[in-house]
Order: sequence, then structure tokens, then C-alpha cells
Amino acid sequence: MNVDSGFGFDPSGVVGAASSAEQIGYDGFWAAETSHDPFLPLVLAAEHTKRLTLGTAIAVAFARNPMNLAMLANDLQTLSGGRFMLGLGSQIKPHIEKRFSMPWSHPAVRMRELILAIRAIWTSWADGSRLSFRGEFYRHTLMTPMFDPGPNPFGNPRIFLAAVGKHMTEVAGEVADGLLVHGFTTERYLREVTVPALERGLSSAARQRDQFEISYPGMVVTGIDEAGFAAADRLVRNQIAFYGSTPAYRPVLELHGWGDLQTELNALSKRGAWDDMAGLIDDEVRDAFAVVAHPLEVPGRILDRFGGVVDRFAFYAPPAIGPDQLASMLVQFKKA
Repeated sequence: MNVDSGFGFDPSGVVGAASSAEQIGYDGFWAAETSHDPFLPLVLAAEHTKRLTLGTAIAVAFARNPMNLAMLANDLQTLSGGRFMLGLGSQIKPHIEKRFSMPWSHPAVRMRELILAIRAIWTSWADGSRLSFRGEFYRHTLMTPMFDPGPNPFGNPRIFLAAVGKHMTEVAGEVADGLLVHGFTTERYLREVTVPALERGLSSAARQRDQFEISYPGMVVTGIDEAGFAAADRLVRNQIAFYGSTPAYRPVLELHGWGDLQTELNALSKRGAWDDMAGLIDDEVRDAFAVVAHPLEVPGRILDRFGGVVDRFAFYAPPAIGPDQLASMLVQFKKA
């Protein structure tokens, strides 16, 4: 199991974060699209690392089009020496329409077509064939020599797709190279809902599981002392409450019989009562979503839950422990 890291909300700190991640022993480094662009910081990370794989987790696909995604990913693949992973996600309808002012419809079908369009563009650059992609949502039929970068010397980047629901997960299995499991996913939901949907998608494209990677960003509650553990616990409960308030993620809670919790969280979020929401997350709910353990026990707990299912594990938020302890944890992962 590869173990990945990432960085937070300040892109100016990416050089230090990426360099430190490589020195500590992480395998990969993901950039999220939150309050900054996910691609630009990875240019700096590529320049200041040699071994780390670098990816977007996620870039909002529907805020862009296949051509600019194909070009961004192709450039980062070149700049990183073949270490880039294009992680895409759909976001949800209000953000696409109200924040990005872009169209929203049939997200799983649209995502499938978007990824196929990206691959068609890359094929055109790789072998010089005529670009002729005509779909329901995207149309790419013009590629002149001035705008054609030619074949990438490192091959095309791998595409990872974020998914929660069954349909998007099936799309990932059919047309992507990897699945970015959402952090708001329990072990039970992963095994009973996500993996079967992924297998259906793989089967529809006559693909094998060993041709595919599953990346899971897991929540962890740990700390070297009582204060550190309590701080991590608050952070995780707040994060679970935030995601739990979103209707799109209700099926995860419903699988456990916690559908009413989503209703309560959603009502509080609409009133702006964010500070009250975490109080609804009891230990049972927290423990379903998060690994709760002493730092030295964390690797074993993660492997017990996800070994044999997950290929890459990323800390949803890096544990608030020292670099030496983090390095020791990563060594334990490698030995297990």
C-alpha cells in the first residue's frame, strides 16, 4: 500500500510541504482545489522533488473543458518527468452552477464523455491522427500543428476519478485508471457499495482489477498527548458533520441506519449553526469514518481495515505529530 500526503490552503508553502513529504518517506503528494488552483502548486512540487508522484485530488472537472484539462495534465506530466496523476471530480450542482457559472447535467454520463474526450485529444497528439471527437456534451474537431505539443516523452498521465455514488464509480471503472474514494466513506460502504460498483465498471470495459488503483483519503484521530488527540478528534468530528450535511452523501449514512442524522445536520447547516453540528457526531459515527489510535498503532489499524482493497492511502489531514514519528509510521506501513 502506497501512503500519500498533500498540502493545505496556502499554495506558497508547497515547496516545503512537498520536499518534506519526500524526505519523510511518503509515496505521493496530492493537491486539492479548495481556496487555490490545484495545478499551479504542483509545478513547484515537480521542480523540488524527484520521487513523489504528484496529483490533483481533486480538480473540478466541470469547471473546465477537456482541452484545457488535457493540456494542463500533459504539461505537468512533462515537467514532473512522468510523475503526474490527473485526479478529477464532479463537485455538486450548486457549486458548478453558482460558483463556477458552468452547466450541470447528467454528471456520470458527462464525466465519462469528458474523460473519453481527454483521451482522444492525447491520442491525436501522440500519433498525429485527426482529432474528431463528437459527443453529447463535448466536441473537439480542430487541432492544428501550432497547438499540437506532440507525443509526451513520458506517456500519458493516469486519470483518477473521484466518486461516491454507484454510477460515477462505475464510470471510474470503465474509463479511468484509478478511483479517488471520497473521505466521507466508511469501510462498510467501501466494501459493500463502492467496490461492487467499481467491478461492474471494470467488467463493462473488459478490464482487470490489477490494471486499476484505489486511493482512499482516510480520517485519522491520533496524537502524542491528550491535547493533541482532542484537537484531532474535534477536527474529524467537524469534518464528518460538514460532509454529512450534504444530501449527495446521505447514502453513506443510510447504509448504517443514520439517515436521520443527515437530516439534522442539513437543517443546522442551513441555519448556519456550524458549531453545533459536530456535537451530533457520537463516537460510533466517528469510529465508522476514522481510524482512532495511538500513532504507533495507526498503520496496523489502517491495514486491518483497508489492506487488500485500497492501493493508496492518503491522510485526509496529516497527523499532528512530529516528522520523526511520521517517518516511523511510514516505515511500519512498508514492513506490513
